Amino acid sequence: MQATRILAIRHGETAWNVDTRIQGHLDIPLNAKGLWQAEQLAKTLATQDPLHAVYSSDLQRAHQTATAVAVQQGLEAISHRGLRERGFGAFEGKTFAEIEQDLPEDSLKWRKRDPHWAPPHGGESLVMLEQRIRQTLDELAAKHMGQHIALFAHGGVMDILYRIATQQDLQAPRTWSLTNTAINRLLWTPESVTLVGWADTSHLGEDSRDEY
Repeated sequence: MQATRILAIRHGETAWNVDTRIQGHLDIPLNAKGLWQAEQLAKTLATQDPLHAVYSSDLQRAHQTATAVAVQQGLEAISHRGLRERGFGAFEGKTFAEIEQDLPEDSLKWRKRDPHWAPPHGGESLVMLEQRIRQTLDELAAKHMGQHIALFAHGGVMDILYRIATQQDLQAPRTWSLTNTAINRLLWTPESVTLVGWADTSHLGEDSRDEY
């Protein structure tokens, strides 16, 4: 049976990653380190199996990362809103500490990974996020049966993709890393998603960061 090979890659570092500030749908650019990470990633992927398509969240931190890779491959980074980070509503723009101080009840539900809780003021629940990511994954992968594609997105999206591929519950504690520009490999068929490799940061040397 034919399958689609997928690279699932989180965007490069931003200043808000360093500050542990929730970005959500806010459009934060890469910082200098993030731009460097994207270039190192692009150089590494250029030496591996060529890509047939590059898709990206429409938020610039992901699109900047995707564009660095796409240019090396002679491709264009195609924006897709379905690859956006989880909508965090009232949490967006706040640090972890500020969320705990300003919204303690919501902070507790977030920490406990309540699958049906959504951040106030228009945020997405984990159930809503998973449905969006599954739909987007199936839509894009089905277009490229037998090919090799890259999906550039965000920490929350990578977390859901890992859970889909390993069949882990939304409430299961996270024990896997979500490092900026780590190379994660999946195999998609209409019947299943398989984890091939996760969190390859060899292109970054020792200089990597795992922030949500």
